[in-house]
Amino acid sequence: MQSDPRADDATAVRPLVGASTLMTTAEVAEYLRVKERTIYEMVARQTIPFSRATGKLLFPRRLVDAWLEAQTELPATGIAPAPPIYAGSNDPLLEWALRQSGSGLAVLARGSVQGLADLAEGRAIMAGCHLLDPDTGEWNLAAVRAQLPGTGHVLIHWARRTQGLITAADNPLAITGLADAARRKLRFALRADGAGSTRLFEVLLSREGLTLADLVTLDRPAESHTDLATLIESGEADCGLGLQAAAGHMGFIPLVRDESFDLAMTRREFFEPPIQSLLAFARTDAFARRAAHLGGYDISDLGRVLWNG
Repeated sequence: MQSDPRADDATAVRPLVGASTLMTTAEVAEYLRVKERTIYEMVARQTIPFSRATGKLLFPRRLVDAWLEAQTELPATGIAPAPPIYAGSNDPLLEWALRQSGSGLAVLARGSVQGLADLAEGRAIMAGCHLLDPDTGEWNLAAVRAQLPGTGHVLIHWARRTQGLITAADNPLAITGLADAARRKLRFALRADGAGSTRLFEVLLSREGLTLADLVTLDRPAESHTDLATLIESGEADCGLGLQAAAGHMGFIPLVRDESFDLAMTRREFFEPPIQSLLAFARTDAFARRAAHLGGYDISDLGRVLWNG
């Protein structure tokens, strides 16, 4: 399922050395611009990553790079490395996988638009988004290009998702769609401004000749798809746009079956352990079973590189 940004195509990321490269003493000395004698002294003091697995000294390029970064001294007014945070849109499958994979990433799900801003400004290392461009019908590309222009970022596909109207269990009000619910003045639960689901909801309403002003809505927005479902289950709202994965045993009327949920990050971070551990876990049977259990996910293209900035 996973594509590698290093693939040899027009938009590929092409680092100088592969993540699995092992350097000899001479090569690591040249790489660090020091004498070989210095490398031997560093090995004796165990101040540089090395391996003796083959009976001779070898130096994993990825670990040497990580060691170098750890030695870097930043000025007091400099830019600190981004914290190990996933920002952006709420996705039940992704947030479960972040925990189960041991990625070490904390979750700060404040919506697609805010997530891209957090990534661009160094407050996160990865951002999830599902922003539809109504003019082109494309997902995320326009927003990512606008927010991360020429800054060495990549966009990786996570999943196609199904969104629709969540209703109470068994749909007791016999809701048939957006126009029907709006005409009957049913109560809608909404997501916050800047959430991809809010943007999508506005597009779907416009196709019905409606706007948010035509609806009866709750005063406070739902923070996540699960929160939105809870508002409906508790009787505070009659329906709302949300993921099939969050509907569970409740009623669900599918409206969009091909929403693209994608992950933006720097090319550097793509090759680092947090994201690689996440993508490795996403290739396991346990992950596939979880996606099938939640429902509304197509993970067949997970990991494909959609854009290189």
